[in-house]
Amino acid sequence: MNPSVTAWSSQLTSISGGEQTFNTEFLILELLIITVALVGLAENAVVLWLLGFRMRRNAFSVYILNLAGADFLLLCCYIIDALEGLIRNFSLISIFIPYFFTTVSVFAYISGLSFLSAISTERCMSVLWPIWYRCRRPRHGSAGMCALLWALSLLLSILEGNYCGFLVRNIHHVWCPVLDFITVAWLILLFVLLSGSSLALMIRMLCGSNRVPPTRLYATIVLTVLVFLLCGLPFGIHWFLLIWLQKDFDAFVPHFLAAVLLSCVNSCANPIIYFFVGSFRQRWWKWRHALRLILQRALQDTPEVDEPGESLPGETLFMSGSLVS
Repeated sequence: MNPSVTAWSSQLTSISGGEQTFNTEFLILELLIITVALVGLAENAVVLWLLGFRMRRNAFSVYILNLAGADFLLLCCYIIDALEGLIRNFSLISIFIPYFFTTVSVFAYISGLSFLSAISTERCMSVLWPIWYRCRRPRHGSAGMCALLWALSLLLSILEGNYCGFLVRNIHHVWCPVLDFITVAWLILLFVLLSGSSLALMIRMLCGSNRVPPTRLYATIVLTVLVFLLCGLPFGIHWFLLIWLQKDFDAFVPHFLAAVLLSCVNSCANPIIYFFVGSFRQRWWKWRHALRLILQRALQDTPEVDEPGESLPGETLFMSGSLVS
């Protein structure tokens, strides 16, 4: 269950005629991972800065802030792991990356999926039961839920790393099968919540006589979920299913690196989605404030009623009031 594949790659030298091919694939994939991850780090850093210091947060922006933090942490682990793999396989320098980074990567991946499921579920509740959501929802419910998800993800990752290991699985330990079952059950539950709430939200907004008009927040959530299902989910499948059944890790390494690359694309695509949705049909002339206004519009939960390139006075006042002075 370790994203680091260097221990497996060292065994490939015994395969006749396959070392050069593997080294080429390994080099290309690791370089692509580093490149995409660096771009994603810069993008998520911008989102963290804007939501953390330049904008007043609401229920959904709190989730987006924590999701950007989880993506930033995961991309850092990918970069460290890729650099370690390149150094180990293509130079005479031998370095060792502590298993601590593996635990952090597990923690970041589970946290990211948890936040994305929470965003989709809460948005679905706000559409299906709007009166109950506005009257009964705790004022700081998003912050409390994020803290709970961080703690639960950290607990699962630490227990998995301690009792099951990451490079060599200690299947004889009595707690390992139990923790495996709990972790997989939690991830399946998150996936069901993510898929079910997104499907219910789409049906509620696109079908029926009481359709709710789509908003930019709805588009942001749907695009983020779709990108995760296409790019982020394969990493989880390789991680928690295929590795348990895989016996010949040598042939499995390139496929796992491809899943890691797709996971990097997922973390890199989230900020792009925010700024694409926020800037759609708009013309921004004051670039000094453009980024925070675009991000503000991406989280806008009111239907579009303005003309392309224009903003209503009330909308402008709303966005200005949401910025931290």
